[in-house]
This record gives sequence, structure tokens and C-alpha cells, in this order.
Amino acid sequence: MNRRQLLRGGLAAGLTGTALAALTDTRRSVDMALVADSAPADLSDLEAAAETYGYGYHGQPPTRFLQDLVGDFADLQPYLASPQPVATRMRVCRTAGQMAGMVAVVLHDLGVRKEARGWFATAAAAARESGDRQLHAWVLAREAMVPLNYGAPKTAAAIAEEARQVAGGRPTAAATLAAAVASRAYALSHRPEQARRALAAADTFMERLDAGARADTWLTHGEQKHHVHLSHALTALGDTRRARESQQRALQLSAPTSTMTRALLTIDAAACIHHDGDTGQACERTVAVLSGLPDAYRTGLVRRRALDLYQSIPAQHHEEAAVRDLREVLAA
Repeated sequence: MNRRQLLRGGLAAGLTGTALAALTDTRRSVDMALVADSAPADLSDLEAAAETYGYGYHGQPPTRFLQDLVGDFADLQPYLASPQPVATRMRVCRTAGQMAGMVAVVLHDLGVRKEARGWFATAAAAARESGDRQLHAWVLAREAMVPLNYGAPKTAAAIAEEARQVAGGRPTAAATLAAAVASRAYALSHRPEQARRALAAADTFMERLDAGARADTWLTHGEQKHHVHLSHALTALGDTRRARESQQRALQLSAPTSTMTRALLTIDAAACIHHDGDTGQACERTVAVLSGLPDAYRTGLVRRRALDLYQSIPAQHHEEAAVRDLREVLAA
């Protein structure tokens, strides 16, 4: 049984210890190959595959998406081990950086933080070797979202600022993403002035992006994605009017199959309701969205965002019926 079959078999059962070990082995094999002066002879199929994965889940459960993505990523290893001209190696490293970064994004969404960080490190190494600074900046900006979404906003702000430095001052998708992520990190770190400056920078870049950079993929920065970031930043800043505007616009632009994104936006809206004084309704809405999600989406990032809302509720309200209901759903 080859590596691809082993990965598919392990991942089909979910993120078990065996599956995570297979993920780690695959990443490390490519890490080793990245130090060799080699590349595949024909990258077109793998480059096309990376582009296709960039369009996201399209309603697939994250674990199923991960099966296919990691299978194609594993196919890079033998190509990396074949001596090729420098220009070709740069192409394969770019593809490896994209795919490893997207594996890390999925693992982040599933709440597997340690493994996500390892894949982001691999993606960053590949991006650096490829010479693609914008890809490197994208990897760093996405990496910043791991500590951002799991309780370490100061660390997230530092990584996001590194991403901004790598991206430079041109209006690129990576520069826009890095500024948007920095605004969220500063808002959660209770640094409102820095958050608003980063928001302004993100908005300025967004207005100047060309059509290609505005495409709706993981590797670009479309309007829907921009408003998803603004929703979280403005909610954390307590600017509920503007946050609701971004939530509504993002929902308008989100496909019905964007299950995770729509759930996160709904929880942001609930946090705005809590901020404006109706904690009971906020909890009821959050319980409703969590209860309506397929099992594959009730963990990881969505659960973390709901937990953030619960933890923001003062202790004196914890025995109210709606708050108890939210606590029970989170504990299930």
C-alpha cells in the first residue's frame, strides 16, 4: 500500500492518532526533500490541483477535503527528490507552499492547533525557497489566525505584523489579509487605536486590489472574505453597527454551502447582541446555530468562537436559563 493509500485510509476514520501520525510523516518527508536541489519535470497537474483546492470546501466536510488535499501533497515528495533546474524547483516549492498552507488552514478549522503550526512551518519554508514573497506573507497571515482564534492575540499580532513586512506596501491580497488579521489581533488585545489603523490599511488595500486578487479563493482576498475579517474585528471593538453591516454583506456574498463561515458570522452577530445588552437572545442564537450544524463543524473554530462568547458573559449571569443552555451545548 503506497503513502497516498495509507493517508486516505487513515483520514477516512477521522483525525485519529494514526491519521495525525501519517500527516506528520508526510509533512516531514517533504521537509527533507525541500533541502535537496530537485523538482518535478512536469508541474502542471499539481499546480492545477493547488488552484482547485484554493476554492475551498464547497460543502464538503473538512476531513474529506483533507483526504484529497494531503493525497495530492504527498505526490510532491518524489518530484522534489528529482534533480531539476532552479526555475522548476521554484515552481514545485511554490506548489508545496500553497498545498501545505491549505492543509494547515483545514487543521486550524478543525481545532488541531499543534499540527496546523507544523504545516504552516513547512509552508513557510517552501514559500521562502520559491522566492514568492506574497505566498510567504499569505502563509504568515494565515498562521497568525491560529493564535488569534485560540486565545493568544498578542502572539497573533506579532505574526501578522511580520506578514505585513514581508508583503510590503503594495495593494496585494496577502498585504490586505495581513492588515485585516492584524486588526483582529489588536482588537482582541485591547489595543483599539492600532486595530483601527490596521483596519484602515486593510480597507485602503481592498479598494485598490485588482480583479484577480479579489477572486473568491483561499489564496486571494475577495470582498466576502474581507467582510468576514471586518465582522470579527469590529465585533471585538464593540462597534456593533459597522460589525452588523459587514456581517450582512458577508452573508449576502457567502454561498449556502459555506457552512463554517455562515456559522461564524452568526456567532459574531450574537456577540454584538450580547454587547448591546441582550445576553439571553445572544445565547439562544448561538445555541441554535451550534445545534443546527453537522457534527463535523461543531468542533474547532466554530466551538472556539462560541466559547469566546460564553466566556465574555459576566459570572452573575451564568445561571440564567439561556446561558446554561449555551454552556451545556458547549460541553456536549
